[in-house]
Amino acid sequence: MKLSKKSWLSVAIGFFLIASISLWIAYAQHAGERKQLKEDLVSVHSRLSSIQFEQPADRQSELEQQLEETLAQSEAARETLSRPMNSIIISDILFSTAEANSVNITEISSSAAGSVALEGVPCLALPLTAKIEGEVNNLVAFITQLNNDLASGIVKSVNVDISSPEGNGKSAASIQVVIYKYEES
Repeated sequence: MKLSKKSWLSVAIGFFLIASISLWIAYAQHAGERKQLKEDLVSVHSRLSSIQFEQPADRQSELEQQLEETLAQSEAARETLSRPMNSIIISDILFSTAEANSVNITEISSSAAGSVALEGVPCLALPLTAKIEGEVNNLVAFITQLNNDLASGIVKSVNVDISSPEGNGKSAASIQVVIYKYEES
């Protein structure tokens, strides 16, 4: 079968139209994707510009200042324990023993020192009550070491509140300590 020139021209125009339409559809899809990508890029740029990055040096100086303030508050709390009978030494023993045994002292209170006779020897007795938190084995180690470190004192009573194994809370203990000092007549 032989095709005429007119038929060849019609077939060529048909192929050209099909190719042109296919290219136009591909271009339109590409243009749509490109437009979507540009919109996404603008959105990401706007979000990125709204994020403020802290300078690590600024954050470090802020944290150092907070540490200094906390240390000053801690020192002030230790100074408030300044009472007769060298309570500075006693508080240092309490805090260093707590630190050595990984427990936290949450509260310390004392009442006024009173005169007592300890096996016939006149003494001043300073009762202290402290509340501590930590792991049970650390609490026991703290109490044992405290009783050994206080040469002129004794742990009179201990009340331990053990947290449940599945709970996240720490165990706590309340202790009563009496510190003795020779009272000259």
